Amino acid sequence: MKNICLIFGGKSSEHEVSLRSASAILSGIDRKKYNPILLGITKDGVWYVFEGDSQKIADGSWIFDEQNLTKATLSVNCGEKVLVLDDGRKLPIDVAYPAVHGENCEDGRLQGLFELAGIPFVGPGSLASAISMDKSVTKAILNGLGIPQARAFVVFEYHKASAFCEAKKWASEIGYPVFVKPTSAGSSVGSAKVNCECELDSALENALNYGGKAMIEEYITAREVEVAVLGNDTLTVSECGEIEPGADFYDYDTKYKNDTASYYIPARVSEKKRLEIREYAKTIFSALGCKGLSRVDFFVTADEKIYFNEINTLPGFTSISMYPKLMMNEGMSFTELVTKLIELAK
Repeated sequence: MKNICLIFGGKSSEHEVSLRSASAILSGIDRKKYNPILLGITKDGVWYVFEGDSQKIADGSWIFDEQNLTKATLSVNCGEKVLVLDDGRKLPIDVAYPAVHGENCEDGRLQGLFELAGIPFVGPGSLASAISMDKSVTKAILNGLGIPQARAFVVFEYHKASAFCEAKKWASEIGYPVFVKPTSAGSSVGSAKVNCECELDSALENALNYGGKAMIEEYITAREVEVAVLGNDTLTVSECGEIEPGADFYDYDTKYKNDTASYYIPARVSEKKRLEIREYAKTIFSALGCKGLSRVDFFVTADEKIYFNEINTLPGFTSISMYPKLMMNEGMSFTELVTKLIELAK
């Protein structure tokens, strides 16, 4: 029986989302094949093996169950493949399953650690993760492939005084509203729709709190369409799913707190355009060097123009997350999906 190290939490603005993803994934692990080892990372970046009630993960109460927490580190001696616990134990790891999102997690840092240790892991590698996490870098690469995208302007923290002036000029030329977001945060954390110039500075200041680099995009009135990709060499590309936010845009609260969004599979887009979107998703996944899984997001306008939005290399796995919904629509059970992802680990 293989030991699967399920990693959750993290020093990230998406810490709470990770807890809910991990709880769902844990429920889908086939216990006849796999033995889960629970590795929680606090918001301060401290690693603990958690051996208590797994029901405490989703609401974050695991961290208060001190008698079932043991500090741990991952050995980076290549091939050793163990967690070293403070109580002297060494737990062998066959596959790492990072159920983590956002900075310090989904951006390639954890993946690089697994690569150093020689441990197979679920999801894209360190380079693909780092590229995909930075929306501005992703845009630059995909522009070279002719993938249609919204026009954008990048602002850096270290010369923001001049950049803010240039940003205002750019936004006025594009026309309001515009959309402001951090380049390296997920779940719409730090993002805002900006309706006029007087709102731009504060939106940029907020976005720069998440990594020191922000991006202004032209605002596109469109349907939000998502595609799930699964595989390494041979890819399964799901039917297109559509999200109707039930809010001004699909922000963090709408995704994870209010649950006001509506979901449509297939998306309310013509079959011809759905096929085109799926081909774009496959091209993007491969061009960025992804493996295992990713969710690729698009905008589709009323006249069915397609724009790539972003790629998520460790998409949410909560009860309302689109990635598992889309793959289950392809005929997989939740447990079969989790099993397949573990099998694809490299």
